[in-house]
Amino acid sequence: MNGWQGWAIVICAGLVTLGVRASFIVLPPHTRVPTWLLDSLKYVAAAVLPALVAPDVLFRDAPVGETFNLYRIVAAAVATAFALKTRSVFGTLALGMAVLWLLKWWSPLG
Repeated sequence: MNGWQGWAIVICAGLVTLGVRASFIVLPPHTRVPTWLLDSLKYVAAAVLPALVAPDVLFRDAPVGETFNLYRIVAAAVATAFALKTRSVFGTLALGMAVLWLLKWWSPLG
């Protein structure tokens, strides 16, 4: 990708973001939003949360020479199973952190 292509992508992404945000201010008050758009917006939160969490779980603090952090993956899997079973946000956070800390403490790598 050339320098100008990168700038073009950034500028276009900025214009799209500005257009979406400005549409709530610029459009007349009784403008109807298409049904297909309302239906698709239901899935935004479900798509954003994994996009924010997955890189941190998979790649943060990976040991030297390794691609993934196995301890974070195991802790996230345990926390996910607990969350699906109990629906407790605080319990999920507490259990996930406890498992991660125990794995790091028990690890020969430190």
